[in-house]
Amino acid sequence: MHLLTIESLDYEGRGIAHVEGKTIFVDNALPGELVECEVYKKKTSYEQANATRILRASSERITPHCAHFGLCGGCSQQHMGTATQVATKQRVLEDALWHIAGLKPDEISPPIIGESFGYRLRARLSARYVQKKGGALVGFREKHSSYVAVMDSCAVLPPQVSSLIPALKTLFALLSAPERLPQIEVAVGENKTALVLRHLAPLTLDDEDQLRRFADTHHISWYLQSGGPDTTIPLNPTESASLLYTLPDFGITLSFSPTEFTQVNLGINRMLVRRAMTLLNPQPDDRIGDLFCGLGNFSLPIARLGANVLGIEGSQSMVQRAQENAQRNALASRCEFRMDNLFKATPESFAALGHFDKLLIDPPRDGAMEIVKSLLTESAPQRIVYVSCNPATLARDAEVLVNTKGYTLRSAGIACMFPHTSHVESIALFEHAT
Repeated sequence: MHLLTIESLDYEGRGIAHVEGKTIFVDNALPGELVECEVYKKKTSYEQANATRILRASSERITPHCAHFGLCGGCSQQHMGTATQVATKQRVLEDALWHIAGLKPDEISPPIIGESFGYRLRARLSARYVQKKGGALVGFREKHSSYVAVMDSCAVLPPQVSSLIPALKTLFALLSAPERLPQIEVAVGENKTALVLRHLAPLTLDDEDQLRRFADTHHISWYLQSGGPDTTIPLNPTESASLLYTLPDFGITLSFSPTEFTQVNLGINRMLVRRAMTLLNPQPDDRIGDLFCGLGNFSLPIARLGANVLGIEGSQSMVQRAQENAQRNALASRCEFRMDNLFKATPESFAALGHFDKLLIDPPRDGAMEIVKSLLTESAPQRIVYVSCNPATLARDAEVLVNTKGYTLRSAGIACMFPHTSHVESIALFEHAT
């Protein structure tokens, strides 16, 4: 047990204190606070602890909205107000750009902020059957643990999904092998809610009847997953309608399957797409590359604004989905989609794609280093909009773009895609000197 004065926050929003030269990272603590904390991990140079009692509270501290905060590992920052969360994430982005790349953007973009609760349209809920805890448990895992938290609701899930948690516990207790059902993946579209049940043993006919009754009662669609994502099938074979979401600013509707990647926060995604289009400024004569294009989230707005777009993605199924979405929105004439492994890009392979006037890059956490290294200065795209889910790899790639490829970092800012977590989504604009 330590009695500590918190000095600052780290990049994950944990309080930082020092004791006899050792750094202590404290969950649920804010700068200026005096806290009692209990250590849960000890290393030679640092310790990790949880604040168990706040003796002097910061003016920035608020009462967590969710009763399960502190036990559930889904959220780590509900004790901070929105302004503090935003400021912390903005500092993470700016520090990464400066300390990794030695860069400061010409402009810090206004943060993209939306609803703080009920926003999470995608989630993976763990399931366990624990007799001594009353039977089936469904929810997120406990903080710093593999155990499933005992919970009956979740404030960041849409209310219609949060309210299903008690009913799912009851359902699992009725199934033949609840211990062989490790997770439920949630995917919410604007047209329906899908639950993907991962099962490690075949379901009985009675199990399937129980699932159908649950679906009818709670107005959801069940999908069954016996192995990898490609084994996912609807419980009802006649149910083939995809999930849908819309981008109203561009008159676009996109379809997706429950296991395909989409952003978890529809409101923030819409604002992020709007910001990206403003920065990219597609023109009718432009040829624009959308790298890591997914199902066309950015490609189709680019095409709607009149430019020709080549979308590239590493998954053939996602390429097919993007093509279907282009056809659905009558944009196929301005869209082309190809499968390619962008992590193995070379100057030769990238040049073979043809000249791009502009690029939009939206990579996974590993970033787009091979892409930025492959850009040829003499034919470089005039403008690059880079959407990032990892400030460290954004900064790493930015250093190459600015110091070796002739770009200027015009702007950078955050998007609060995952409120109450340490996840930092960001968007940056680079312009070429020519």
